[in-house]
Amino acid sequence: MSETVYNRIALLRAERGVTRRQLADALGVHYQTVGYLERGEYSPSLYLALRIADYFEVPVEVIFSTTPFPRIGERTA
Repeated sequence: MSETVYNRIALLRAERGVTRRQLADALGVHYQTVGYLERGEYSPSLYLALRIADYFEVPVEVIFSTTPFPRIGERTA
């Protein structure tokens, strides 16, 4: 069983015009950490995941999932 955590951080950042550095500063982490998260190279702690959700003002499950998110415009069955 894979322990990959998928996320939509880059999508939310782009929608809101937030740079990696701005997000990192708001969260109190290094900007490279945001890059690692976006690429799936690092899974956040529950605390960090909740802080990211709070920053974007969305439920945590809008940002993070244990299954891949459908691509934008992709139809689901």
